[in-house]
Amino acid sequence: MTRYDWRLRALAAGLTGLAGFVDATGFIASGGFFLSFMSGNSTRLGIGLASAGEQAAMAGSLILAFVIGVTVGTLVGRAAGAAHRATVLLALLTVTLASAATLAGLHHVFPALLLTALAMGAENTVFEADGDVRISLTYMTGNLVKVGQRLATALRGFDRWGWFPYLILWCAMIGGAVAGAVVSAALGLAALWIAAGVALVLTGTAAWIGR
Repeated sequence: MTRYDWRLRALAAGLTGLAGFVDATGFIASGGFFLSFMSGNSTRLGIGLASAGEQAAMAGSLILAFVIGVTVGTLVGRAAGAAHRATVLLALLTVTLASAATLAGLHHVFPALLLTALAMGAENTVFEADGDVRISLTYMTGNLVKVGQRLATALRGFDRWGWFPYLILWCAMIGGAVAGAVVSAALGLAALWIAAGVALVLTGTAAWIGR
């Protein structure tokens, strides 16, 4: 995270906020499942398997869709090349979220949730380099760990502000989740149209950064 300039950090914060917005929207619509936070769904899967509940099928389906999204995003990003990776992947994200919003409007809620989870998986590959994801956009536990690690470094007198970019990502996730909760309370899954609009703006931002 600290190796990127402020424009890419701002783009990462925007994408993290988008993930928080989508997660809150999906959480409310699905009755307690996540569309970008697969650690939570993994716990729901375990509980569902222990109790033979239907939640196991829902959690497992969302996890599978997310992994497929990561796979698709990785393949598309590598085909696009480093110079165009972010723009192409964010265009894919925009189209996928718009498609999910369309399905939700046709009352196909489950497919809409799966497609959105797939989009969130693809989003996580935007900052891939050398086969590894350099910025975690939806995994806040990892970012909070880095906040603590960088604070320890700062307390030792080195890199006093190295923790700040990771804290920004966490705050962006919280802000996006608040916005998603408020909007989805009024619009339901139609809030995904707003998510698609934000993704479109971020696509333009990525194209501008690339130039």
